[in-house]
Amino acid sequence: MGLQFIKETIFLFMTMIGILGNISVSVNYLFSLLEGAEKKPVHLILIHLAFINILILLAKGFRKTITAFGLKNFLDDIGCKIIVYLERVACGLSLCTSSLLTVVQAIIISPRASGWSRLRPKSAWHILPFFSFFWILNALISVNLIHSMKSTDLNMSQLRNGYNYCYFVLESQEIKWIFLILMVLRDAVFQGAMGGASGYMVFLLYKHHQNVLYLQNSKLLYRTPPELRAAKSVLLLMLCFVFFYWTDCAFSLFLSLSLGDYSLMINIHEFLTLGYVIFSPLILIHRDGLLAECWHAQWETLRKCVSHLHVQ
Repeated sequence: MGLQFIKETIFLFMTMIGILGNISVSVNYLFSLLEGAEKKPVHLILIHLAFINILILLAKGFRKTITAFGLKNFLDDIGCKIIVYLERVACGLSLCTSSLLTVVQAIIISPRASGWSRLRPKSAWHILPFFSFFWILNALISVNLIHSMKSTDLNMSQLRNGYNYCYFVLESQEIKWIFLILMVLRDAVFQGAMGGASGYMVFLLYKHHQNVLYLQNSKLLYRTPPELRAAKSVLLLMLCFVFFYWTDCAFSLFLSLSLGDYSLMINIHEFLTLGYVIFSPLILIHRDGLLAECWHAQWETLRKCVSHLHVQ
């Protein structure tokens, strides 16, 4: 019981770190959009990604927190359907939004002479139809959960799948395979787009690195454009996503095929499912100095207010 409580406490702490990190990222980029500065499409996509990460953390964190305090039968059938359905939809949205982020960033840094430059969004708000499409797509792909998710009875709290108070009702094989194929197709398409865009960005960054070496040898001053610095941050995000996605898949496959009781593997798998949504805002904060920008903006605002009061 003590080890279980420690595990859930660590899980809750990680959830809070992830929520605070995603709030910091979303607030910073939201202010940059509202202040009348250049409305970059990438900033709007990052705000959407941070919002989705918060949804995942709240859904999983809420489920784990009530379990840690012994409230095994807290949710009824409707509550289970809402929480698990929202979690599944948000996980799909995380993949779609991450893929869109990579593709848009690759288009932004592409040379103006290339054909890709014609696809460059003219405004950040041109990204909004993609968000609507992603929400509708993932809502439809996950709709089977509304029927198959039920609340457990008090004597079913020992379920192995980690939901503790929610469980899946067995579906017909036809329905199961239809939704499984749709999920695999979605993941293949968006991960393929993510991989292609990431490879293209690596190629462009390599060419830029060669130009920098040439200019340095020529003793010319050359500054890295902000778009290329942003591309490096996006590539780090994608590496983070791919690592946690495929590690999660490997653990899920192992646990589904194994017959033994691997409690340690199950615990590690639970933490891995939140790895990307926790570490992705930390990568942006570290790479782009978001906290420093926020503190600088707050300091400038405070300094102006004090100067105004002093003049009066």
